[in-house]
Amino acid sequence: MNYKLIIQYDGTRYDGWQRQGNTENTIQGRIEEVLSRMVQAPVEVQGAGRTDAGVHALGQVASVFLDTDASEDEICRYLNQYLPEDIGVAEVRQAADRFHARLNASGKVYRYRIGTGAYKNVFERKYYYPLGKELDVAGMRAAAAILAGEHDFKSFCSNKRMKKSTVRRLQRIDIREKAGEIEITYEGDGFLYNMVRILTGTLIEVGQGKRSPDSMKEILVGRNRKLAGYTAPARGLVLAEVKY
Repeated sequence: MNYKLIIQYDGTRYDGWQRQGNTENTIQGRIEEVLSRMVQAPVEVQGAGRTDAGVHALGQVASVFLDTDASEDEICRYLNQYLPEDIGVAEVRQAADRFHARLNASGKVYRYRIGTGAYKNVFERKYYYPLGKELDVAGMRAAAAILAGEHDFKSFCSNKRMKKSTVRRLQRIDIREKAGEIEITYEGDGFLYNMVRILTGTLIEVGQGKRSPDSMKEILVGRNRKLAGYTAPARGLVLAEVKY
């Protein structure tokens, strides 16, 4: 039977979502380990997005085939009982046999939090980027308006060996101001390696007056990673939702 899982995790101490040969410390690896123990057979979990080391998730989605008589709720309880405290499964539901968490996804929503005030938020330190400087939000919004839509985002990708298309569509980039904080929401049909963090670093540089909003046009046309801004730290980023 094929199952759809909705997963939350604090990515601080993990080497990202995807299982890797050089480390056992991944979200996918931990979930597969618990499920394999439950069904007494090897299990392969398919995630909707390969979040980087240190990136968090509120609504990661995964699909997995399991040979078990356990109910959805029993599978969910088993996972939450044996997974580490910083990984949780919010929901387990049966899915169509052809459902694939990554291949069937139509879009994703990411959020990035930037601390702009002098106040040091000790209890939120792992979930936002403590920049500690005020930013020109109007300028950032003007730059975001240029970046929204369908473009070649090669300049915003860290993978130099990327051979597939780097064209993506950003449905929206929303920038909200709160007390001592700016939250940027990105919704798109897909994201390249480090794309959200590079977009964020570039928008921060606009907010600091280091770049003009209009320079986004040159960055997009140039298709060169060196033209864009720095890669913002992983800890401020969360995968909020996967759309189908």
